[in-house]
Amino acid sequence: MSADVIDAHAHVWERARTPQSWIDPATMAAIDADFTLTELRAMHDSLGISGVVLVQTAHEEAETREFLSAVDGRWVRGVVGWVDLTGDVTAAVDSLGGRGAGLVGVRHLAHQDPDDEALVRPERAAGIDALGAQGLALDLVLRPEQLAQAVRLAETHSTTLVLDHLGNPPFGTDRWADWERDLTELAQHDHVVAKVSGLGPLDPHACDADGLRPAVDLALEVFGPDRLLFGTDWPVVRLRGDAPQWARAAQNLLAGLSPTERAAVMGGNATRVYGLGEVARDAHT
Repeated sequence: MSADVIDAHAHVWERARTPQSWIDPATMAAIDADFTLTELRAMHDSLGISGVVLVQTAHEEAETREFLSAVDGRWVRGVVGWVDLTGDVTAAVDSLGGRGAGLVGVRHLAHQDPDDEALVRPERAAGIDALGAQGLALDLVLRPEQLAQAVRLAETHSTTLVLDHLGNPPFGTDRWADWERDLTELAQHDHVVAKVSGLGPLDPHACDADGLRPAVDLALEVFGPDRLLFGTDWPVVRLRGDAPQWARAAQNLLAGLSPTERAAVMGGNATRVYGLGEVARDAHT
């Protein structure tokens, strides 16, 4: 890989502290375990990945604080954490140390929320705007049928929106045309970017470039290589094969780009969108 590859989307968890109730031991045995920073670092070293953005897995500030304690500006470049978007977001961000501590974004697990339209409720609007005012992004993890909500958010907020996993394209289903339409509409908004991560059905053979190409090609067409971010989605990627398999597929899927464009997707865009260079400077002062 290129000199500075940034994994813009990875997780760690120890379930005694951060339970993962969504993991079904029968169908998700590959991730029915604890995953530590040490294991993540070993995987990154094996693939030549030099930096990571840790992404929250729970609606808990305690997990965010734990992730922030690992920020060093060299390998752990930043954290997409969690704060209550219905509360005083400015105060919550300040209590976490904000950008100076390595907080670069916030995420709400909208795809798991009992309220199917949680993110577009009026009670979260001020909180989303407060993120933008503090230079933080809002990561969006959505089911494909929720992707139209991202369009609504883009139309009503100027906060940078980061679409995780290309909005979970529904490969091989009758919802594909709707996903294509909504992704294309969302990409018309310049303050929206998307992560090439977490793609494919939960199948150990799914990290295949040819199978994933329709989604990535559309993303390249509508967002362009300057608004796409590479991520491994570790350890969830283990449900789709493994991180090395995904990294090889990603390189294949991006092979048609120029070296400058590939470098942007593989790291430069994450640095710019999340302001990781600022985090690195703060970590060394």
